[in-house]
Amino acid sequence: MLVSEKMRDAVNKGSLIRAMFEDGIKLKNQYGADNVFDFSLGNPDLSPPTEFAETLSEVIKENKPGVHGYMPNAGLEEVRKAFADYVTEQNKEEFGETFVADNVVLTVGAAGGINCVLKAVLDPGDEVMVLAPYFVEYGFYADNHAGVIVQVETDRKFRPDPEALAKSITPKTRALIVNTPNNPTGAVYDAGELKAIGDVLTLANQKLKRPIVLIADEPYKKIVFDGKKAPSIFASYPYSISVTSFSKDLSIPGERLGYVTISPKTDGDAEELFLAVTLANRILGSVNAPALVQRTAARLLRKNADLSVYEKRSKLLSEALADMGYDLTPPEGTFYLFPKCPIESDSDFTVYLRQELILAVPGTGFKRSGHFRLSLCADEEHIRKSLNRFKVARENAMNKKPLF
Repeated sequence: MLVSEKMRDAVNKGSLIRAMFEDGIKLKNQYGADNVFDFSLGNPDLSPPTEFAETLSEVIKENKPGVHGYMPNAGLEEVRKAFADYVTEQNKEEFGETFVADNVVLTVGAAGGINCVLKAVLDPGDEVMVLAPYFVEYGFYADNHAGVIVQVETDRKFRPDPEALAKSITPKTRALIVNTPNNPTGAVYDAGELKAIGDVLTLANQKLKRPIVLIADEPYKKIVFDGKKAPSIFASYPYSISVTSFSKDLSIPGERLGYVTISPKTDGDAEELFLAVTLANRILGSVNAPALVQRTAARLLRKNADLSVYEKRSKLLSEALADMGYDLTPPEGTFYLFPKCPIESDSDFTVYLRQELILAVPGTGFKRSGHFRLSLCADEEHIRKSLNRFKVARENAMNKKPLF
């Protein structure tokens, strides 16, 4: 066989969402796209702000010599400088430190950024802690660099548990990934919760004689509800790294631009870490997002798609499901809901939903069984049309109607 055993196993484990995507195409062909309610994939459906197309057009016209040539492995310096100034501005109130271009590495999306960071900090067998439920691809990212995922449970409201975190730290612990606002739950950790996490890591560092790296996966940071603001990760802990992208706030996921920001307070390690992440960016084969998108995004750092749409959708579906009897913790951000299933088996319940032409992802796909994730990348009219079907699916499950 040509394919390795390791990759064959990975393909099998990663087949759930792929199979659901293919099933969705089949259902839409059979019943019509308007009659299938696909809440499975987190693929932003909003249009970018009008300034994106305008600015991209301007950048394309700047056809100077070398404009499409190779660039420094960390990304275009003038773009990194613009990003550093922006990060300084955004964290000024809570953090107060100045970021410079050499604190920033431009990457192919946030996924590329996380892989670069893990490549830079992991030795074989090192452990990467994650707070469950979590984006399951973190496990693949750690494995890419010979790391091992260690799952740490959050509480029933999806809040971090400092005591459980402390108990999970071992001599092999090298990093902790936090994702806030969180996929799949919509939880947004407050400043106190982030500081508690930082305090746990600081205490552990004294025993380990080397720092644990706190990696914040933050592509949803601007999608926060009720006028709140996601707090600064840098204020919580000196060995912090933010990884984010423009996929959600500019609604350009296909353009694959992300960036890594290294805290300037890493006690003299910031330069070495910058160099290591930069080299990882090169040798992993991606070597930055396209120059056109870099230059465009640098001029749009304070522009967003109309992110208020996600809050309206979230409240609409959250309130409707709660009225039907679903148990859910209302999300504080992102474009996801993570309700509890009305029956024990989340895989069975997603079949009940499918019978009503609703596609959702079982919670086991995010390492928290008994729940299901709904992605709100569908317009309000489509969500409203689905509501009675959610009600019927719940009734059928509660009454143990036979599954097909």
